[in-house]
Amino acid sequence: MRTLDIKLFRDLIRLWAQALAIALVIAGGVATLILAVGSYRSLDETRAAYYERYRFADVFAAARRAPRTLVDQIAEISGVAGVDARIVKLALLDIPNYSEPATGQVVSLPEIGEPALNQLYMREGRAPEPGRAGEAVVNEGFAKAHGFTPGSRFSAILNGRKRELVVVGIALSPEFIYAVGPGDIMPDDRRFGIIWMSERALASVYDLDDAFSSVAVKLLPGASERDVIMRLDAILDRYGGRAAYGRKDQTSHAWLDHELDMLSNMSRTLPPIFLLVSAFLVNLTLTRLVALEREQIGLMKALGYRNVSIVTHYLKFVMVIAAIGIVIGAATGTWLGIRITNLFGDFFHFPFLVFTRSPDLYVVAAALSLIAAAIGALRALRDVVRLAPAVAMQPPAPPRFRRLLPANFTLDKFVSQPTMMMLRNIMRHPVRSSFTMLGMALATAILVVSLFTRDTMEELIDVTFFLADRQDATVSFVEKRPQDVVMQIARLPGVLAAEPSREVPVRIRRGTVERRIVISGRPRDADLKRIIGADLRPVVLPDTGLALSSMLAQVLGVELGQSVEIDLLEGTRRTVSLPVTTLIEDYFGIRGMMDADALARLMREAPTVNGVNVSLDGSAHDMFYAAVKGMPVVSGLALQRVSLANFREAIALLITTMAGIYTGLAAVIAFGVVYNSARISLSERARELASLRVLGFTRGEVLRILLLELALLTLLAQPPGWVMGYGLAWIMQTSLAGELMRVRLIVEQPTYVFASAIMIAAAVLSAFVVRRRINKLDLVTVLKTRD
Repeated sequence: MRTLDIKLFRDLIRLWAQALAIALVIAGGVATLILAVGSYRSLDETRAAYYERYRFADVFAAARRAPRTLVDQIAEISGVAGVDARIVKLALLDIPNYSEPATGQVVSLPEIGEPALNQLYMREGRAPEPGRAGEAVVNEGFAKAHGFTPGSRFSAILNGRKRELVVVGIALSPEFIYAVGPGDIMPDDRRFGIIWMSERALASVYDLDDAFSSVAVKLLPGASERDVIMRLDAILDRYGGRAAYGRKDQTSHAWLDHELDMLSNMSRTLPPIFLLVSAFLVNLTLTRLVALEREQIGLMKALGYRNVSIVTHYLKFVMVIAAIGIVIGAATGTWLGIRITNLFGDFFHFPFLVFTRSPDLYVVAAALSLIAAAIGALRALRDVVRLAPAVAMQPPAPPRFRRLLPANFTLDKFVSQPTMMMLRNIMRHPVRSSFTMLGMALATAILVVSLFTRDTMEELIDVTFFLADRQDATVSFVEKRPQDVVMQIARLPGVLAAEPSREVPVRIRRGTVERRIVISGRPRDADLKRIIGADLRPVVLPDTGLALSSMLAQVLGVELGQSVEIDLLEGTRRTVSLPVTTLIEDYFGIRGMMDADALARLMREAPTVNGVNVSLDGSAHDMFYAAVKGMPVVSGLALQRVSLANFREAIALLITTMAGIYTGLAAVIAFGVVYNSARISLSERARELASLRVLGFTRGEVLRILLLELALLTLLAQPPGWVMGYGLAWIMQTSLAGELMRVRLIVEQPTYVFASAIMIAAAVLSAFVVRRRINKLDLVTVLKTRD
């Protein structure tokens, strides 16, 4: 083994604690990149494989009653690769030992063979047998929520008649990965399920023999989705067709795409922040660490070692530390990435998971870490290797001090002597102290950006579930109903107040930008489901014009007073132009709102409703549920408290888990920064501290001088860290904003306190380690010097 390699081995043993701390900082940056990008790639490839193997459709459309003869005509549309015509209806469910009404989306299955598109992945059991009208397959989430197994029974109101169904199979479908019921914003497996039944049985119930109510279309590669949709709409229009839409507007795919986009944005936002911060901290630490080897470098040069050999030796030292960090980070990131992938896979009910361990991801993470470490070492070596051996072997020339305060003013009247020495050391090394503070501030910043999601989610919950949507339940109907149905609902037991709601599907367009949305008609005096403006105050809708969510206005590039084109997709289809009169604040979806009477005039119809928002007497819930189950016209019941509980559960499972992982990695980086700063300060000032011991200072006094400096720099670094953390949180919040969900930038005071508490805890832990080092100082060895 070469002499320099022996020195390298001994240096690593001697400085193992500092080397490990630096390696942990590097590992934190590597782990964040691998877990975020790795989990996103795994889930994205899982989705792609699931869609391909089970033939998920590209275009969807619904009609009131379309003859089967249209299937061949649809198949002849240019760009169509496959067609699956079926019956799809909503039904109210009565589950044994479950008081709340549940909703089922009933989908027909062909009598023989599998569906042409959106095929089922059977977990248990089998498909319904031909001629068995009461047999059904249910989705896995719904089955687990109610403990269903093959042979279980429940009831469904199909076309106004209550029928008993027996579960013969449990399945998954790429069409319903994210199954959301009417009026809900989050999946609720207890209250919404997918039910597949025999096509012949459903056709008989709904009078749809040789007819269908829904069609799914698979496109050829390169086909124009827009052209296919236009042709499909033209074919189905005379049969009560509702506007066709592509994958991006299909509920399940849109929400899954949004969740993966959020994960992708996190992988593009947080890991670069972590890597950049860890790179800076590694550079800062290694620069000071290598500079401490100045005399050894001079000695090696005096013994004949060339600059190239010396630089290579220290680069090896740095590369070994970086390699340790890369290995730790890669292993940790892979383990965490697999856990996150499994977490999302269980939430979305994927039938399988495709884990990807892309070599390029590990290569990029390793390359960035090695480059950061090498730059840190080269910066320190650049000036030292230029020195002559005799100069390099001498300690650096002492700094030239000057008085900062007036001669007649001294601090020793106000502070103790050790404190005075600490303050002088900070003021006489302003660059070193500033960089130490900057490192600690960056560590605080990444803690803040890791923690802020909790605050924003609480703000979202407060505005959505308490400030805007204050109803207890929303009753949805199979078809639009006359407005007098509101009085019928108001007379149900337990109902304290009732408000109508009318929703109309439209295409909204400005210039070349177009979106498919719903315009919601609300009464001007609505109190249960209020409209909230950008200032978070209730908004009264004007008699005319359209109110848009702020995100939709941003997507369309429209401002107040400007007009947008609206294609009405229900009733008498036509295109109208409406002025934008109000911007509203909502965190879920993009939509428009109008005064209910104005919407009725726009639709050229008498006032009608799709749903009713109700306030309930808390002691009469069971009576209300029983009454709703007896109403054939009801298709679903959304409960606000249940939606809130589901949202909290989903957020705790996904967002909070991710934030917790990043916070843990940020805490590791924070400890590495503080510990390295303390240890290097001790190494730089070992001779000075030993001299104080010889002059009569106690161990406690010597320790206080060093730790007071560490404590002061840590505290001074917190306000800049908060500011930088807020800026990084803004970047994060901006990148996570999407059309289906977004949040306001809210960073509460407890978040800053908690981030600083972690930094202070790291400083205290480092102080205990440094205390042991000071107590073990060998005064004779430290004070020895060459003449």
